Amino acid sequence: MNILALSWCGIIAFGVIMYVILGGFDLGIGIMSIFFKDEKERDLLVSAILPVWDGNQTWLVFGGATLYGAFPAAFSAILPLMYIPILIMVIALLFRGVSFEFRLKAIKTKRFWEICIFLGSVFATIAQGLILGTFVQGFNLSASAGAIDQWFNPFGVACAIALICGYVLLGANFLIIKTAGKLQEKSYALAGKIQYLILAGFVMVSVWSPFLDHSIMERWFNPKNMPYLAILPIATLLLLFTHRFAIKKKYEYLPFWSAIGMFLMCYLGFIISCYPYIVPREMTYMAAAADRSSLLFMLVGVCIMMPPLLYYTYYSYKIFRGKVTQIGY
Repeated sequence: MNILALSWCGIIAFGVIMYVILGGFDLGIGIMSIFFKDEKERDLLVSAILPVWDGNQTWLVFGGATLYGAFPAAFSAILPLMYIPILIMVIALLFRGVSFEFRLKAIKTKRFWEICIFLGSVFATIAQGLILGTFVQGFNLSASAGAIDQWFNPFGVACAIALICGYVLLGANFLIIKTAGKLQEKSYALAGKIQYLILAGFVMVSVWSPFLDHSIMERWFNPKNMPYLAILPIATLLLLFTHRFAIKKKYEYLPFWSAIGMFLMCYLGFIISCYPYIVPREMTYMAAAADRSSLLFMLVGVCIMMPPLLYYTYYSYKIFRGKVTQIGY
């Protein structure tokens, strides 16, 4: 049972990081798009993500559905406390999706729908940052449903700002791969600037997190653990320097992959801080897991559905690879 429940933690963690990376860069491009004054450049920005943005959201649905099925107690505990940020995220993503379609057909109201894409991207990212902040600092299950101080607090706001910067970095690096000429140069310049904000965000969250809960402090600063856990911040800094070098040398793919590496290092740090809790500081993954027969039944379904989902993701990026040179790809 322990191995089965832990396997489901791994499946959910995989779905979440897939969304953070794939959904992150298209949200980042949505945030960036409003600041480009040239209409043709904005067209190219939207065209870069138009073929894949909707498929990226599949991983968000996958993560939510598997959490509900594999850990129903955790799902029922988290949802009432996080109604507002989750609702904001869902509405923002829906609003953003509608705006993509209307923008393609609009003439006089095109700029309005571009603003809507920007707002949808910003609010979805802020909501995700607030949720992330709550997971890091832990839940209070005795709080009333929808209590604002559960998710809206200084640390949550800091995580939201850091996530906006992180998504913009992913978006700028993706545009380096997908564009050429002036737009690519602007993307290089933006990525070169935002990387320093990312460094500041890493330092802020890393220093702040241990003071949120004694268990985090004890885990990260335990002399027995420090030689192993020190690998994560060192690897993150090396990846950041690699990103800086790649931007300076005008490599196309290396900035994006080094940024993904930084996200993975931070994600591993988050998992280490939370383990073994699936509702941090309140409910372990074993306590929240469904019964063995349910986990086994769903595992069969995942084994059947995961390969097509992974292949679809791979094929969609393969078929739409190359530079974006015109509107609508």
